Amino acid sequence: MAQSGIKIVKPEFIFGREEEKQSIRDRLTKMRPFLIHGPAGVGKTVLLRSLLPEFTDVLYCENAATTQTIFRTVAQNLLRLHTGRTVTAFRDEGAIKTKSAVSLKGIVMDALNEGKYCIVLDHLKRPSYSLAAAVRELMGRGSTPVMAIARSCHMEDVGFLQPFYSDRSEKYEIPNFESEIAEQFAYEVVKRKGLSAQNMREFLKKVLEFSDGNPGAILAMLEMAGYPKYRSDEHIKITPLYIDFRMSWNPL
Repeated sequence: MAQSGIKIVKPEFIFGREEEKQSIRDRLTKMRPFLIHGPAGVGKTVLLRSLLPEFTDVLYCENAATTQTIFRTVAQNLLRLHTGRTVTAFRDEGAIKTKSAVSLKGIVMDALNEGKYCIVLDHLKRPSYSLAAAVRELMGRGSTPVMAIARSCHMEDVGFLQPFYSDRSEKYEIPNFESEIAEQFAYEVVKRKGLSAQNMREFLKKVLEFSDGNPGAILAMLEMAGYPKYRSDEHIKITPLYIDFRMSWNPL
């Protein structure tokens, strides 16, 4: 979550990412471990989540902060799929929270062995050794491939999961937009939001410069451009907007 009241805006549409989307689709189809990485705000989660309806066997964990959170989320996913082991173990999703960590883990491992699933861990923040040990067990004894999403493929983001994605073929980077695509994206967002200003062309030039082609940054600044505090008559107050953006930009 951003600070100072500037929210991170999720795109309502996917733009210029068909190649990346197909590449992720292909990897999900193969059901093998892989790591998606790229700068914050580049759209990793948006792309992945847009494909989830096609893959009911993908168990998505938006918050991969702790082992307990992962097993709880996987249990919720499995219960929604009405897998036999979770249906008999839990009356409803509320019952999942009452289970101890050891009991929950055992139920999830048994349920995973009833079918063929894969797990996606999103928003990695340098996972601990104990979390990596749990993932190793999922991939080993549970025979469940684990896919991950992080800002980079380095230790500061992937943490102790890094050895699981050591091969180049197991990593897929989503970069910022190239300048031409970034410009097209910015103009499309302006059109969809119905934004107008006498200095819009100048403002968009600065947005593209400041964002370095990052779609999340472009969206955030264009969203801010609609706020009254950054408007004066028919002009956008570019400098105050950019200062606040730089102080607030902290996407997941």
